[in-house]
Amino acid sequence: MVSPSISTDTNRPRAIARWLFAVAVLVVAMVAVGGITRLTESGLSITEWKPVTGAIPPLSEAQWQAEFDAYKQIGEYRQVTGPAGMTLADYKFIYFWEWFHRLLGRIIGLAFAVPLAWFWIRKAIPAGYKPRLVALLALGGMQGAFGWFMVRSGINETSTDVSHFWLSIHLLTALFTLAGLVWTALDLLALDRDKSARPARITGLAALVGGVLFVQLLLGAWVAGLDAGLASDTWPLMQGRLVPEYDASRGFVWAALHDPFLIHFLHRWWAWVAVAFLILLARKVRGIERRASIAIHSAFGVQILLGIATVMTGVALWIAVLHQFVGALLVAATAWGMHIAGRRAA
Repeated sequence: MVSPSISTDTNRPRAIARWLFAVAVLVVAMVAVGGITRLTESGLSITEWKPVTGAIPPLSEAQWQAEFDAYKQIGEYRQVTGPAGMTLADYKFIYFWEWFHRLLGRIIGLAFAVPLAWFWIRKAIPAGYKPRLVALLALGGMQGAFGWFMVRSGINETSTDVSHFWLSIHLLTALFTLAGLVWTALDLLALDRDKSARPARITGLAALVGGVLFVQLLLGAWVAGLDAGLASDTWPLMQGRLVPEYDASRGFVWAALHDPFLIHFLHRWWAWVAVAFLILLARKVRGIERRASIAIHSAFGVQILLGIATVMTGVALWIAVLHQFVGALLVAATAWGMHIAGRRAA
């Protein structure tokens, strides 16, 4: 990465950092709304992707009926919601959450693209940061595309849900974008304080922590995609035993990618591996920035408790949503800690 040079009077690193933090807040909200969309089984309620006109929901009963009729053609309605007696009023409820999720995505796109253009035209972006900001914009565009690929994977006559692989790509892209926003904003704040400051580096410990946390987030996304949270409502045992029974007929690797019981088991116990590495990171940065250490400890502590509560309540909606919301906050706190360690190295 090109190191930012000494900025001119037109450069405004602090203003850009504040804008990036604001977008990061929107991304956290997006992750939470995505959790509601998933948990209410709303993701397949809109069967078409209309980037512009789709921002306007149905405005007449005829339009509502047309959307409902399109939904009736897919496997989720034919095999799950239809036999359960879904009404038009029920459909409007799940439509709202998917529509709101997509609308928030559009808002985030505008909240990033318009200020970026303004800062660019005003020549307010410090040297070396334009490529990174464009990359973040591209990640946002990819996030929207991945979201549609995810929805499309479940829109057919046989599927009753989206692919858990596409769901994980969709969610992890959002979380990676969140980390990138926080990291870049922190680099810009450092530049505002010291015009000769270099961008923070990714240290060996930070890379290790990031990799371990990535695995945990990936498993969590698969748990969500396969409804694997319902595999057990007890903790720490599953089915009265530590290691649950799972389909091993096609080998461990296949089961680790597809079997909800094994994936649930891996997610709940890999969490403690993630905790151990997060503690190492928090201890590393405690003497440099105590607030970051507290943020990391607080986030993973609350996240563990919410994870257990989610299991023991049978995936109660708002507890599960909070679990996903705090997961996003944990990513932001970890990015903060990794940046502090990398700033010292730089």
